[in-house]
Amino acid sequence: MESDREAPWWKRTTVYQIYPRSFADSDGDGVGDLRGVIGKLDYLAWLGVETLWLSPFWESPQADFGYDVSDHYAIAPEYGGLDDFRALVREVHARGLKLVFDMVLNHTSDRHPWFLESRASRQSARRDWYIWRDGRKPGGRAPPNNWRSMLGGSGWRWDEASGQWYFASFLGFQPDLNYRNPAVKAAMLDVVRFWLREGVDGLRLDIFNALFKDASFADNPFSWRPAPTEDDPHGFFQRHVHTIDHPDTLAFARELRAVVDAIGDESATPRFLVGEVFGDAKTLRRYCGEAADGLHLVFLFQTLRTRFHGGAVRALIEEIEGAFPEPFSPTYVFGNHDRPRFIHRVDASLEKAKLLATLQLTVRGVPFVYYGEEIGMENHDAPLHEGLDPIAARFEWVPSWLVPAFKARGILLNRDECRAPMQWDAGPNAGFTPPTVTPWLPMHPRSAALNVAAQQDDPTSLLRCYRCLLALRRALPALQSGRLEWLDRVEHVRLPDDVVAFRRVLGDEHVAVFLNFASHTIRIRPREGAGSPRALTLLSNRRGTRMPTAETYALGAHEGVVVWDARPRA
Repeated sequence: MESDREAPWWKRTTVYQIYPRSFADSDGDGVGDLRGVIGKLDYLAWLGVETLWLSPFWESPQADFGYDVSDHYAIAPEYGGLDDFRALVREVHARGLKLVFDMVLNHTSDRHPWFLESRASRQSARRDWYIWRDGRKPGGRAPPNNWRSMLGGSGWRWDEASGQWYFASFLGFQPDLNYRNPAVKAAMLDVVRFWLREGVDGLRLDIFNALFKDASFADNPFSWRPAPTEDDPHGFFQRHVHTIDHPDTLAFARELRAVVDAIGDESATPRFLVGEVFGDAKTLRRYCGEAADGLHLVFLFQTLRTRFHGGAVRALIEEIEGAFPEPFSPTYVFGNHDRPRFIHRVDASLEKAKLLATLQLTVRGVPFVYYGEEIGMENHDAPLHEGLDPIAARFEWVPSWLVPAFKARGILLNRDECRAPMQWDAGPNAGFTPPTVTPWLPMHPRSAALNVAAQQDDPTSLLRCYRCLLALRRALPALQSGRLEWLDRVEHVRLPDDVVAFRRVLGDEHVAVFLNFASHTIRIRPREGAGSPRALTLLSNRRGTRMPTAETYALGAHEGVVVWDARPRA
């Protein structure tokens, strides 16, 4: 018989992403820190999330706010120190929660001691720790080949002192490590082992699909695609076949998995990896290994652009289910530190947001919630020239009238907009930092109305909807690890295109979910089974917990209903 105990914890968990710089400031310097996170752990336990993912807080010049690491073994002083980190691990685990770190494997800061030594001389012992090449044309002043960065433009950067070029997949001050050098691979695997042995439960892997480049340094072929998307990373009129998704990166995913599994065996606590990779669902599945021996999870970013329409949502789930059957697990994510906040995709409608939350927390897969999504935090629009984000500086030339078109495609040219400080209460600085302190980013103008304190005791709020859904997910093993079946196929329920209806099944437990994406009421009449009105309706995202009284469901506009039936079946 199936049992939720058969599924490892990371397949059953819910993940909450914290951008530490913006979550809570404990020492009054305007910057969020590790002690600030510790101070909010009781809130997170109350909310009901189970795993916390923290964006980088290692030593860094903060040119890319932590994604430019200058020491993989040190904590940036604005966030605290190693003792603060260890206190965080203790307090997280004391509440029965898990902790996941952002791990930047692809590159370092150009101020990392490794790169400083590498750059010092062509004869440096660490010269081959990064990707250096002679240029073309007289004097080598032309880049070695046509490889572009992920942001467009050449990925090669000229170094005047040594007369060579180094490659950077992202920003120029983030030189890529050379994973074809065994010493580099060994050094980075040691970093992984160190933090896992310090008690970290998992790692989120930044731009993992760019680790290995083709050893021949052949030009990438031409493409007519002007820009990459979540499901196709090729763009800027180039197919990045020699710089993205290299077969050696896929092989390294399995090698890294073996290292992580070995650490888990040491402590009898499984650890997991989730990769930031881009492409269609079938391409991304390759990173998990044909025998499920690669990365445990990968982000499926198609969810960031799927239309708010029943047919589109069903098609998305069917695609994901087809690409990630058991023993693979999909992920469902609606926002992160690089993307517009998802509330804008639903026209700032809290009812629509509740419906998407119901989908995310009941469908098969691991949900990732970005801080503030639970209260409907909005983008804080800001001109590119005011951005602290280095991406804003890179694209400052884009006219202001064109910026909304990028946002409509899910692209933020100024990521400050989705990283504004967390809104805890209606006071000055929204409780993020003391009232007399200037926060590192401006508070959102609506923070006085849109905050945790305003929603915590309101049973109709988005926050309370998230809390109820998370409690239900924890209480019902079928929602954590049950298989997914379409109700119209297994129970022959007639459904309009606006309604997405499925059930999660684990042993004798059946949980049916009805999601109405229409802006009007729809009546449905399920047959006998988990979707029947005679079963117990546990939750409605519009009406709270209720029991049905009729033989039909009247699904209100944007209403989601969760129904439970644990009767034994033959």
